[in-house]
Amino acid sequence: MLDLRRLRLLRELARRGTIAAVAEALSYSPSAVSQQLATLEKEAGARLLEPAGRRVRLTAQAELLVAHAEVLLEELERTEAALAQSLNDTVGTLRVAAFQRAVLALVPPALSELQPRYPALRVEVTELEPERAYPALISGEFDLILDEEYPGFPLPRARQTDRHDLFADDLRLAVPGGWAERSLPSLAARPFAMEPPGTARDWAMSVCRQAGFEPDVRYTSTDLQVHLRLVEAGLAAALLPGLSGVARHPGVVTHPLPGHPQRQIFTATRRGAARHPRIQAFTTALNAHRPAAAAR
Repeated sequence: MLDLRRLRLLRELARRGTIAAVAEALSYSPSAVSQQLATLEKEAGARLLEPAGRRVRLTAQAELLVAHAEVLLEELERTEAALAQSLNDTVGTLRVAAFQRAVLALVPPALSELQPRYPALRVEVTELEPERAYPALISGEFDLILDEEYPGFPLPRARQTDRHDLFADDLRLAVPGGWAERSLPSLAARPFAMEPPGTARDWAMSVCRQAGFEPDVRYTSTDLQVHLRLVEAGLAAALLPGLSGVARHPGVVTHPLPGHPQRQIFTATRRGAARHPRIQAFTTALNAHRPAAAAR
């Protein structure tokens, strides 16, 4: 009989490439991972790994097991969700990874609603960027990711995950109240505050280029509150989402961008887990308490 926990280790090895990486991700020692995989080979009655320089390579039989493990793990998620639904009680721990703006604007009101309604539900929230959050979601470290997607820059979708769109968040031009400029083309000679290179920065750069200029990015920060403070101080313009609180920030004037762009706020879960009561309770609370500025 094949052990599902060992199949999960084999799947992680297929994803991460080395036994050391699997051990680090799942909080095992490398020797423990090797021992479990050796036991899985005995259970399968076939060789699963072969040397490839300093690494190991999965055999054809191992690849076959990984493909079937994906199906089995997805079905296990559905089974656990169905069992939890049958109990008519939302209990246990939900582990959430979220980007910074969501932690600031969305998560606190959602948790404030959940606590009195589901006193036996514990929600653990970690601020984590997507490139680290998705592997951790698939491996089971988190149950749900709260993420963002900018227009024109679709994110890759892992086949082991399901995505659920929550709402659209307006993207607007923010300028200091004392500046005369009120449109993007008129700001070609002004400095900008933007995020580091990546999805949000790439989107903002493309919007400026479509307006006919290369922006002077003088300030770079992942923290949109820093962007707002720079705009308030009269030092920069910025392209900011509604969740940043830009519409309510003193000293900052907002203007629509061409085409009224919006980013999408969404959740991601492991496939088969989306109907788990813990996940449904949390996503319902997120939708109920989204800021009014986040959607038209």
